Amino acid sequence: MNYEEFDSEWRKIGLAAPARRALVDARLYKVSDLRKISLQELAGLHGMGKSAIARLTSIMEAKKIRFR
Repeated sequence: MNYEEFDSEWRKIGLAAPARRALVDARLYKVSDLRKISLQELAGLHGMGKSAIARLTSIMEAKKIRFR
């Protein structure tokens, strides 16, 4: 898979490659897509680390987006 086609928003946020790949593999391409999953599901994605989760949750809070 060519991840560069799908992970531009995650790159702008500054997520590490394993976290970006995990999100794309889960068909989550932008911050608003995180509404589709729970925090537990996000944490369970292979490649999703604590710093990536912290960064995503703070961006979600700023944008008033909540997990499922």
